[in-house]
Amino acid sequence: MSADAPEVTSAARDDGVMAMAVAQADRARFWARPNPWVGAVVVAPSGAAFAGFTEPPGGRHAERVALDAAGDDAAGATVYVTLEPCCHHGRTPPCADALIDAGVVRVVVGVTDPDPQVAGRGIERLRQAGIRVDLGTGHEAVSALLAPYLHHRRTGRPLVVLKLAATMDGRTAAADGSSRWITGPEARTDAHRLRAESDAILVGAGTVRADDPTLTVRDWAPADDVARPEGGLDPRRIVLGRAPAQARVHPATEATGDLSDLLDRWGGEGVLQLMVEGGATVAGAFHRGGLVDRYVLYLAPALAGGDEGAPLLGGPGPSSMADLWRGRIHAVETLGADLRVELRPTVPEED
Repeated sequence: MSADAPEVTSAARDDGVMAMAVAQADRARFWARPNPWVGAVVVAPSGAAFAGFTEPPGGRHAERVALDAAGDDAAGATVYVTLEPCCHHGRTPPCADALIDAGVVRVVVGVTDPDPQVAGRGIERLRQAGIRVDLGTGHEAVSALLAPYLHHRRTGRPLVVLKLAATMDGRTAAADGSSRWITGPEARTDAHRLRAESDAILVGAGTVRADDPTLTVRDWAPADDVARPEGGLDPRRIVLGRAPAQARVHPATEATGDLSDLLDRWGGEGVLQLMVEGGATVAGAFHRGGLVDRYVLYLAPALAGGDEGAPLLGGPGPSSMADLWRGRIHAVETLGADLRVELRPTVPEED
């Protein structure tokens, strides 16, 4: 595809074109997984720009899509790519070699690829071929977009997002166990977006018995220009424990055992982001184990009162104020009548 490059120069030009590459990468988020969703823009010496994004596994990487669109115009071009070009033979040949063969003179990279098969080698290969490589343009935006992939490659585990919906006094269910609906439709739509962005969604068997959820993304759909996987947007469903045979969550993976071991297993199976939806017992176990990377709380303008309702996090709590878990507020926004608050651990992630 072809696009117009921003009419700016130097660092501002780099920022503008990298923003185009990030927008391309975002279009591939759902169909590139478990590969990284990458965007690339080839800016020819004439100023013409040619953009591309990663195809499904086995297809072309973003750099090759953009180079193919550029054709002979790639000679002498500058290429902007959100993630370091690969330098190894996998399902496709190395993108670093494709850039070299195309005769580009400069490559601007958003972030390095922590995958052990790359990890700076792609950049080094380009530089050895005499291509100028500049690193770090758009780093913050790229790191945010690729957070699940980067976390997975650094730890071997999925990035864990704990989603909770509660009243303002922290109740996730009433005394009779009912929890539908605490929040309004806008918050539920946003939660379904989080589901779509996750490779797997996890609930406890108790939640399945109480609510009989489907755990689909029926209330949300991406923009029309976003590429979709053939199997749809619904994530893989995982139940801790045994789900009733007729539960709507099926087909689902049923799992038991140490949560850390399970995360290692699912990471090995290509789960880049795991969304944990509860209930309170499961949420509390992930929290106390220090296994949550992001907390997303949807708070309704409602008060339950009393001591009978279910808390946000079940199980034992701290014995004193000195033992409180303290994170940092990453973002706050209103969704209809509700409040969305995202918390993250105070230890910063390495981007």
